[in-house]
Amino acid sequence: MTAPFAARATVSRLSTWSGIVLFFALAIVGLFYVKWSPYYAKAFVAAQDHMIGASIVSGKLAASPGVSLQAGFAYSIAYLKAIWQALLLGLVLGAGIEALLPRVRLSQFFAGSKGPLRATAFAVPSMMCTCCCAPIAVGLIESGAATSSALVYWLANPVLNPAALVFIGFVLGWQWAALRLVVGVALVFVVGDLAARFVSPEWRPPGAPMRPDNAGKPFLLVWGRSFLRLTVRLIPEYVVLVFALGMVRAWLFPAMTPDIGHAIWLTTALAAAGTLFVIPTAGEVPIIQVLQQFGLGEAGAAALLVTLPAVSLPSLAMLGRALPIRAVLVLGFGTFVFGLVAAAAATALGFS
Repeated sequence: MTAPFAARATVSRLSTWSGIVLFFALAIVGLFYVKWSPYYAKAFVAAQDHMIGASIVSGKLAASPGVSLQAGFAYSIAYLKAIWQALLLGLVLGAGIEALLPRVRLSQFFAGSKGPLRATAFAVPSMMCTCCCAPIAVGLIESGAATSSALVYWLANPVLNPAALVFIGFVLGWQWAALRLVVGVALVFVVGDLAARFVSPEWRPPGAPMRPDNAGKPFLLVWGRSFLRLTVRLIPEYVVLVFALGMVRAWLFPAMTPDIGHAIWLTTALAAAGTLFVIPTAGEVPIIQVLQQFGLGEAGAAALLVTLPAVSLPSLAMLGRALPIRAVLVLGFGTFVFGLVAAAAATALGFS
C-alpha cells in the first residue's frame, strides 16, 4: 500500500471512530438529561408516595372527558409537554445513525442470532416511549440493520424499561412488575421476530429516499438533512393521530365502576384500547392505579399494563414509513394478544 493510500485509510478509520464516539456521547448526555436523572428522582417519589401522578387519561376521575375538540387539544398539550424532549432526542439520534455510524458495521453488529440480544442491551438503558424511539428504529432499518433487531430495540424500549418496572413495583405492587417483565420479554422477542418475517430482504418503502453517498460531505450537513427528512416524514401524521386519540379517549376508556370492572368484555376492550392509545413513558402506571380505585379488575389492569406502553397507533404509523403494512399489523395484533395473555395470567395467579 502506497503512502497516500495508507494515509487516506488511516483518516477514514479515524473519521469512522470519531463518528461512533460522537454518536454515543450525544446519546449518553441526552439520555442522562431526558431520562436517567428525572427517573432517578421520580423513583424516590414512587417509593415514598406509592404514586407518580394523576392519570393522563382521566386525571383522578373515573371517566375521561367527553369527546370534543377541547379534549383533543388538552390531551395533545399534556402529552407533547411530557415527551417533546425525548422525541427531539429520538429524531436527533435517528438522524445521527445515518450521519455518524458506518452502514456496513451497523448491519454486521445487528445481524444474526445475537443481533436482537444486542438491540435489547441498547434498548434497556434508553427507556424511551414507543413513539420517541420510533425515529431511531426507522433509522436503524433504513441504514441496513436487521429488521428483527430494529423491532426488538423498538419494543424493548418501553416494555422492558427498568424505570417503569420500578415505578410499577412501588405503585402497583412487585407482582405486577414481575408480570410485566415476564410477559414483556416474550412479547418483545416473539412479536419482533414474527413481524420481521413479513419483511422481505428486498423490501423498500414506497417513496423512501435512497440512502445517499455521504462520503466526504460535512457530517453536520448530512445530519441536518437526515433530521429534516425524518421530521417531515414522521411528525405531521403523528401529531394528528395524538390529537385524534386524545379527542376520543372517552370511547376507548369507558367510565369505570365496580359493576363493569371485572367484565370479560372490558378486558378485551382495554387490550384493544391499550394497543391503539398513546401515552408518555410510564403513563400506564397512574392510569391503572386510578382505574383500580374505581373498580378495575386484575384482568383489565394486566391488559393495560402490557399493551399501553408497547405500541400505539401513532407509533405504528411512524414504523409504517419503513415497514410493509402486514408487518405493522402483526406488531399491533401481537401486542393485543399478549395483553390478553397477561390478563389471563393475572387472573390465574389471583392478582388483586
